[in-house]
Amino acid sequence: MPRPKPSRAAARPRAPRTAPAPRRIAVIGAGMAGVACARTLLQAGHQVTVFEKSDRAGGRTSTFETPFGSFDAGAQYFTVRDARFTQALDTVPGLCRPWSANTVRVLDAAGRVVAASPLPKDAHWVAKPGMGSLVAAWALPLQQAGCLQTHTRVVRIEPDRMAPGSWQVCTQEADGAQHVVAGFDAVLIAQPATPARALLDASGVGSALSRAMAPVVQAPCWTLMAAFPQAVRPGLTTLGPQWNAARSTHHRIAWLARESSKPGRNSIERWTVQASPAWSAEHLEDDAERVQAKLLKAFSEVTGIRAEPAYAEVHRWRYAQTHQPLGQSHLWDAAAGLGVCGDWCLGHRLEDAFVSGLELALAVA
Repeated sequence: MPRPKPSRAAARPRAPRTAPAPRRIAVIGAGMAGVACARTLLQAGHQVTVFEKSDRAGGRTSTFETPFGSFDAGAQYFTVRDARFTQALDTVPGLCRPWSANTVRVLDAAGRVVAASPLPKDAHWVAKPGMGSLVAAWALPLQQAGCLQTHTRVVRIEPDRMAPGSWQVCTQEADGAQHVVAGFDAVLIAQPATPARALLDASGVGSALSRAMAPVVQAPCWTLMAAFPQAVRPGLTTLGPQWNAARSTHHRIAWLARESSKPGRNSIERWTVQASPAWSAEHLEDDAERVQAKLLKAFSEVTGIRAEPAYAEVHRWRYAQTHQPLGQSHLWDAAAGLGVCGDWCLGHRLEDAFVSGLELALAVA
């Protein structure tokens, strides 16, 4: 039987695939989501500029350094469930280690242990020497490429007046100096939902994205950091309870962790205490000294530690735990060139932030 002749369409040679042209992209926020997003876009060949209002990358993974040692004032640990997160962690071998606080005590309001059981099956991992080390390591290529601008707050997003179809961002530096950076093909916001919406609304852009974020609910958190160097002497290595981490039903306190129990930290007894969402919201605008006194009192009630700390400080996170997530990993308006990402899209875990930033970058790239 003779073979059928190929059609002209079939015989026509296929044109070689060409990589998409590099684009210039602004990423607002250098926490885990923003850094994961920016580094993925940079690796894909795009030109990326990251704007971060604080002095370093890290967001809620930031580590606070003190004369007595470091405190993980925000994220206490992370889990690893997504294979892509595992692959990313393999790029920084030895930086992260499991933390032996897998068994967490659950305490009643008086500090009595009512349960001692593993948290959900995931291992607890921490970066060393502090939780901020992971995002800092992943942000290093951005810094080396000159892509990361710290001490820079984005106050407005506008259509580029000189290049129709592009965006410009208006920034304000720590000293009050204002600048306009233009020529962006896309602007991606990696901030908590409330400030992200506020930026879009104040800029008069991204109304559909803003409406989609409206159901997201994030709660604040006051965090107490306390050091007890008097515990480091012969025959005494810790004060109070012999557990390293606990959840609490005390009306002021939701979580306690012995920082000195984490791998790669020094041995000075240090505690991080995170207030409950309800109490934090009730006292959100209180004076820091008043908050510190109240949390220290609650800490002593829960742990039995009556000693006066040699160091104590509080830090307020306005947007901490997500109570109502978006329900999808990101939002991306390809026609407008605007997108948003953050842990609040999926939950409140550090891994949620990574996945959100990564998947927004893949959608854009």
